[in-house]
Amino acid sequence: MAAGGGAARRCWRSGAGLVQAVRGVCGSGRATAALRAEELAERLRKSEEQQREIPKDPRQRWLRELTALSQQLQQVHPNVLAKILKERTVYQNEEIVVIDKPYGLPVHGGPGIKNCIADVLPILAKMLENMKADPLHLCHRLDKETTGVMVLARSKEAAEKIRLLFKTRQVEKIYWAVVLGDPDPVEGVVEIPIVEKEVQSHQSHYKMTLAPNYRLCPEDGKVVRIRRNRSAESAVTRYRRLAAASACSLLELQPITGVKHQIRVHLAYGLGCPILGDHKYSHWSKLAPQKLPELTLRRLKLEQSKARHLPLHLHAHRLCLPLGQPLDFVCKPPLFFQKTLRKLELDIPKD
Repeated sequence: MAAGGGAARRCWRSGAGLVQAVRGVCGSGRATAALRAEELAERLRKSEEQQREIPKDPRQRWLRELTALSQQLQQVHPNVLAKILKERTVYQNEEIVVIDKPYGLPVHGGPGIKNCIADVLPILAKMLENMKADPLHLCHRLDKETTGVMVLARSKEAAEKIRLLFKTRQVEKIYWAVVLGDPDPVEGVVEIPIVEKEVQSHQSHYKMTLAPNYRLCPEDGKVVRIRRNRSAESAVTRYRRLAAASACSLLELQPITGVKHQIRVHLAYGLGCPILGDHKYSHWSKLAPQKLPELTLRRLKLEQSKARHLPLHLHAHRLCLPLGQPLDFVCKPPLFFQKTLRKLELDIPKD
């Protein structure tokens, strides 16, 4: 009896062990899946940390900063963006508000644009004055990639008055740009009409381009007047070189007219000196990163494959507004612009 009971216990134990073994086998799939999920979560966590991690190599850190420039302002809440613009206010009175526009922030909305200046003007007005303040009004525009002086109006009447000053060319605008090459002559006026055209390539797109009223006769080299393109707009840009080094130049520019992308087109196609970081107008028939001279790459400590990260180096430096008495506003170039000037050994003029 005792022997039989022992056998029964052994049999029960072995059965229990078998049940545990079966449970272990059945549970191993769930355990493995859970382990894999944990491993995947850990990998994702490490990947996010690596993305947030600041590279130790100064060159890589600089590139990371450049890449993030146009993304960061698109990811913030509109209230946060309005607060950023408030902190960048350089002047205000009962008629106008002047801000230092940051890089990568569009003035108007459009496809794929989450944040723009126009959308946060009501919030900015309340932050600057009070909760009952009327929305601010746009008076002119700057390209998304252009930084610097921008004027806003506190009322529709003030906005219309300032827009008229821009339209009648009474506003003096001074820009700074870092360009590739050295303009010849080093000071002058580019007066060539501009028109928008479709670029026929494997990826068709539209660009502004020159529509000159004259051409060189191939037979004798004489300048011959040609029929004017009716779609073209008159465009005039004054320029002068402020500094030159590292196969680049720092130019001061005064657009007399206000045609879309005027400065970029006149510099790239008129003078053959595209703006540093202007990947759109460094080529005509293709969409590709700007090709940089070897000396420029060395000074920037940059590889050509990373040139696509370079931002447009065009800054609205100064604006003179004749409202009763002339109002003169100046904004320093952004930090990335100043770093580039130092790397290229281009001396910043003393105002």
